[in-house]
Amino acid sequence: MFNSISKIAAVKVLIVAAAAVFTGLFLLGPVLDVEKASASASGPSPSFTAAPYIVGCPDCPTENNCTACHSGAAPNSGPGSVVISGLPANYLPNQQIPLTVTVSDPNAVIYGFQMVAIKSSGDNIGTFSFAPANPQPLQVISGFVNGKERRYIEHTSSGVTPTQFGSKTWNMTWTAPAERVGKLHFYAAGNGANSDSSTSGDNIYTSSDSTLSGTAIANFDTDSRSDVSVYRPSFGTWYALTTSPASFIATQFGEPGDIPAPGDYDGDGITDNAVFRPSSGTWYVRSGGGSYTATQFGQTGDVPVPGDYDGDGKNDLAVWRPSNGTWYFLGAVGGFVARQFGQDGDKPAQGDFDADGVTDFVVFRPSSGMWYLQLSKVPTFSATQFGQAGDLPVPADFDGDGKTDISVFRPSTGIWYRISATEGFTSYPFGQDGDIPAPADYDGDGKTDLAVFRSGIFYIFGSDGPTFGSTSFGQAGDIPVASGYIQQQ
Repeated sequence: MFNSISKIAAVKVLIVAAAAVFTGLFLLGPVLDVEKASASASGPSPSFTAAPYIVGCPDCPTENNCTACHSGAAPNSGPGSVVISGLPANYLPNQQIPLTVTVSDPNAVIYGFQMVAIKSSGDNIGTFSFAPANPQPLQVISGFVNGKERRYIEHTSSGVTPTQFGSKTWNMTWTAPAERVGKLHFYAAGNGANSDSSTSGDNIYTSSDSTLSGTAIANFDTDSRSDVSVYRPSFGTWYALTTSPASFIATQFGEPGDIPAPGDYDGDGITDNAVFRPSSGTWYVRSGGGSYTATQFGQTGDVPVPGDYDGDGKNDLAVWRPSNGTWYFLGAVGGFVARQFGQDGDKPAQGDFDADGVTDFVVFRPSSGMWYLQLSKVPTFSATQFGQAGDLPVPADFDGDGKTDISVFRPSTGIWYRISATEGFTSYPFGQDGDIPAPADYDGDGKTDLAVFRSGIFYIFGSDGPTFGSTSFGQAGDIPVASGYIQQQ
C-alpha cells in the first residue's frame, strides 16, 4: 500500500510541477525569474504564496496561489488549513527560530506547501534552512516579484507523504536579519491533494503570520499589539483593556509612591507589572504566571529606565542616577554594569537606536535641546541638536524600521517632532498642553502610534490607515502604562 501511494505521489508531483511552471510563466510573466522557476522540477514554481507585492497596500497586486495550477474549490474552502507555528511575538537580530508548517486535510493523500518571509516593503528578509536528510523533504528556491528577489521554502517530491493521518508537517529554521527591521511577514500556501494523477480535485489553503522587533510595549496579551492600559498610583493598581482575548484586567501590584517600570522581564513577549520603590531602591516584578520577585537595586532619586541592555530579549533592572549622570543595570548575561553618561538635568531617553537588539544609553538635555547617544555598536558617542527647553523626549520606532527615532513632544503646542531614517524630519500636531504622551503600537502594524492620555481618555492616531480613535479608560491622575518607558518630568 505504501509503495503504491508513493508511486502515485511521484506521478502527481511531476504533473503538478510541470503545470506550475507552464501556468506560472503565463500568469506572472516577467515578474518571475523564468530560469529558476523551471529548474524547480521537484516542487512548485516560486511566487505562489498569495503574498502581497507591498504589505498593507490594498491596491497593490499579490502573488498567485496554488489554485493557478490546481483546479478545485476556492482557497480555504476545504475542510483543512495551513498553519505557521513557532514565530515569537518579537524577534532578536540573528535569532535562529525553529518553525513548522502544517497542512491538514482529512480527505488528502499527499500534501505540499510554499512559504516566504518579507518586509513590509516586499523585500525578502531572513534566511530559511533545514536539517540534512536523505531523502530531503525541503528545498529553498528563488523567484522575482515586482523586481525583487524572494526566497521560498517548500516541499520536494520526497516530502509529500503525510506525517500522520490527515496532515503533513515540515520543520525548518528561519534566521532573523542582523538588525531589527520592524514588522516581518510570513505567507504560506498549502495543498491537500487527492493524488489522482491530475491537478484537479485538490484543496488549497493560505495563511500568514508576523513577528515584531519589540515595538509592542504595554502588551498584556498574546497579539503583539500595545493595549490601552493605565497604572493608578493612589492604589498601586494596573488596569488593561486587552484585545486577544478581549478582556478587562485589573491587577493590584504596587503602592502609593512607587514608579511604574513596565517591561518584558521574563522574555515571553508579554508586558510584566513592575514598579520601582524609591524609598528603598527596590524593584518588584510580577511575571505572567503571577509570581513576583523583589530586588534591591538603586536608591532614592534614581530614575527607572526599562530596557534590554544585554540583548537577551528580556528587560533588565536599570536606573539612571541624575546626581552623577550614571546608568546602572543588572543584566542576566553580563551581570552588574555602571556607565557614566549624561549629567544632572538631563532626561534619559533610552532605546535601540541602531537596531541591534540592545538598548542604548541616550539622554536629552533640555537646556540646549541636544541629544547625546552612546550606541552599543559604536565606541564613541554622537550628539544631535533636536528640540528645546520644555520638550519631552518620546523615543520610539515610528517608521517601523526597527530603530528608535529621535523624537520630542512639545506640551506647549501639542506638536510631535521627530527625525527618522526613512521619513526624515516630520512634525505632527496631536495633543494639547497637559496631555501625557503615551506612544505605543496600538494597531499592531510594527510602527509606534502617536497617543496622548487626557483625564481618563486615550487619543490615538494609528499609523495603520492612518486612523484616529479615542477610548475612555482610566481617570485623572492615572499614568498610562506606555509612558512608563519614557521620562515624563
